[in-house]
Amino acid sequence: MTDAQATLEVYEAGKTTVVGFGGRQLLDQINIVACRAELVELVKQHESEIMGFDLEGVKLVPSGLLGLLASLRDLGVSVEIYNPSEDVSEILDITKLNQVITVKEVDFDYKK
Repeated sequence: MTDAQATLEVYEAGKTTVVGFGGRQLLDQINIVACRAELVELVKQHESEIMGFDLEGVKLVPSGLLGLLASLRDLGVSVEIYNPSEDVSEILDITKLNQVITVKEVDFDYKK
């Protein structure tokens, strides 16, 4: 199992694919290359139109992961970030990523 597989949780797959990070507060040890490969495979396998990332509980997102999220738009999918912490929201605002990535609060009552 790769670092990405150990870290990513797919809540829903299909036209809208929602991925979480297992409730981790710090995403500082994510293998960006492995994570990107898994996300690209999810998009292709499910013909996703929207790739959403549930950041509930996450307090720190490394810059490489932010770049990865932004680059997923090159695959022709919309990228959305759900439930960012105040700190993550501030980073999205400073980097202006909130202008190219939709950010919203979503209740995932079906998470395990």
